[in-house]
Amino acid sequence: MSSKRSFSEEVGSGEPGILRDTPPEKISYEDQTLLLLARLMEGGQEDEETCKELGTLTKLFDDDSSEETRHPEPHKPLHELVDTDSMETILGYLDMRQSQSVRGYATLTISAYLKVSGDTGVEYLSAFFHSHVARATYDDFIVAFSVAASIFPVVPDVIANLFLSEGFVVSLGPLMRRKWKSKKVEQACLEMLNVACMNAACREAIEKYCSEWLEEIITDVPVVQNTDEGSIQQRIHSEMVRNLAAVILAKLQAVPVTPSTGSEDRVQPAAKNIEGLLDMLKTMALTNPGQQNAIEGLAYASLQSKVKEKLATDNDFLKFLVKALAEAPAKSPTTYGTLSILVNLTTYMPNLTEEQKRMTQLKAYANASKAAPVQPDILNDDEYVTKRCQAVFDAGVVPILVTHSQHGSTASLSLVVTIMFSLSKTAKIRGKLAQQGGVKLLLHAYSSLPSEAITAQRTAAHALARILITTNPSHVFGGSNPIPLTSAIRPLLTLLSDDPTVEHRDNLPIFESLLALTNLASTDDTARNPIIRLAFPQIEELFLSNNKMVTRATVELVCNLMQSPECVIKFADGSKQASHRMHILLALADSEDFATRRAAGGALASLTEWDTAVNAILERDRGPVILLALCKEDAEELRHRGVVCIMNVVTAPGKVGEWGVTKVKEAGGVNALKDCLKKSRSQEVLEITVEALKKILGSTESNAPLTI
Repeated sequence: MSSKRSFSEEVGSGEPGILRDTPPEKISYEDQTLLLLARLMEGGQEDEETCKELGTLTKLFDDDSSEETRHPEPHKPLHELVDTDSMETILGYLDMRQSQSVRGYATLTISAYLKVSGDTGVEYLSAFFHSHVARATYDDFIVAFSVAASIFPVVPDVIANLFLSEGFVVSLGPLMRRKWKSKKVEQACLEMLNVACMNAACREAIEKYCSEWLEEIITDVPVVQNTDEGSIQQRIHSEMVRNLAAVILAKLQAVPVTPSTGSEDRVQPAAKNIEGLLDMLKTMALTNPGQQNAIEGLAYASLQSKVKEKLATDNDFLKFLVKALAEAPAKSPTTYGTLSILVNLTTYMPNLTEEQKRMTQLKAYANASKAAPVQPDILNDDEYVTKRCQAVFDAGVVPILVTHSQHGSTASLSLVVTIMFSLSKTAKIRGKLAQQGGVKLLLHAYSSLPSEAITAQRTAAHALARILITTNPSHVFGGSNPIPLTSAIRPLLTLLSDDPTVEHRDNLPIFESLLALTNLASTDDTARNPIIRLAFPQIEELFLSNNKMVTRATVELVCNLMQSPECVIKFADGSKQASHRMHILLALADSEDFATRRAAGGALASLTEWDTAVNAILERDRGPVILLALCKEDAEELRHRGVVCIMNVVTAPGKVGEWGVTKVKEAGGVNALKDCLKKSRSQEVLEITVEALKKILGSTESNAPLTI
């Protein structure tokens, strides 16, 4: 019966030396891995060499995890070559006293190992943590806390279970309150607590057992010591430790746990209140050694409206934040934290339906404590958010977002898109957003985001729609700008379909997309034809929307699309479908909504230039009646559209035109046009109306008198 050999059995006292003297091509794949582990255990190498060895080991574990990438030489799973001793060595490289690069590579190695080793790896990790904590030396505490902090994001459930083991969190207070203690132990402990706040159960334990001594660290009063040279002040805790404590308390305050019975009325100390921590975090952010932790703390703190207001009204801080983002490497924690702060400052409250508002209020009442009646937060109202967005924009954030969008992760790109979406709500800065590269950013984001990131893609498309509503397309596309206008069409069309990630339909993205498409369709057929080919079925459905604004925007889009023959064909090819579309368009020209009538009248004015379209209108009994109703409108612009339609009908070629004259006469066209002449002041309207009347009355003399 064979048994698994330990690492030390695999590489006996003399074997590593033998293996080193053996040509690499003659060493088995397993022995190469063992030799690599042996070199790491020996230590004494430069950081660069250690990182290289750890990187190689990570790749071995990753390759061994899949049949496709596994080495062709028969061998047992490489993770089985790792025993307690080698695990101890690799985890030791996570010690906070190691260089940042070594810790980074070691984290990747442990992550790859835990991925393939399953329960065995978890057992090794648990044994390592418990044994070091049990030894209770400063060195052991530092290593155990460092490992927990580094591995928590990799296997959060595993580390959370270790963190929540009986007696562990409670024991941290006495350790941190010792009169004589290692500053490194303090720092390692707080780095662990900082990461543990990502877990709700751990956060609750920290709030319960650690918040009091964390508060003591924050309010650390310098101790006065008398020396021969006079008195000096010395703090008990280092600046780094105090800063970390502030970040942890900010997280606890920003995402509060449910209060336990009897604790609701407890008075919060001044520093523990998140507003009291704000100045400390801002000061900490301005110093490079503490910048990353401070930005993380501010990302949590800025979830609260009062903090948002204080940060947004501090122009110097906003400029610092933009500068920090500009200097931060792509995909770094500083980048993500800075973007998170900007998201918090600029995000508007969601638009809720009446039903959603009632449900939200009921939930708020159910969750509210007896001492905290539900009150809407005025600082989250649109008025305040708009001012914050303006302040962020004025700080020069957009060009920096454009740069970061080119190289960021999916997560950071989603945050960039969210910020741009909020900024784009302010109509007066949309042109500047386009000038500073906002359109290019959003098009890149839409095409770069993975297909499963539906919400982020739709957000990018919606922000793009808002910018293109009021921006002249010729200023954004074409000319010296390499972005083709057609690249914006597909993202905008995405918004015409329902969002599969939400329960209730939101008409705002549809409405704003239609407005943007209408603006694009005002250019030429290179924009109109792709819209017609890709989206006409959706446009037809939106004609009949229950939302008046969506219907109006749809008709306005069709009015501009009607300049293309491809759109005319949709209404005038003689098919049953075309006849149905014409019926709907005529009905919309008789709508109660002024803007809808105006847009439908404009579409019909273009459509009636084609005799097949005129024929389709005359086939409808009420067709001429609706056109003449436009001629009798009080608004000059509607009368203009009406008389153009009538003129086109009565002057259509051949029998269609003759039929048009007859139908218009029968519908009371003469009196309607005479009324139009009485109301109109526009020379163009008067001239068209006179010509139409002459045609109907059979006048062939251009100067024949006309009695009104």
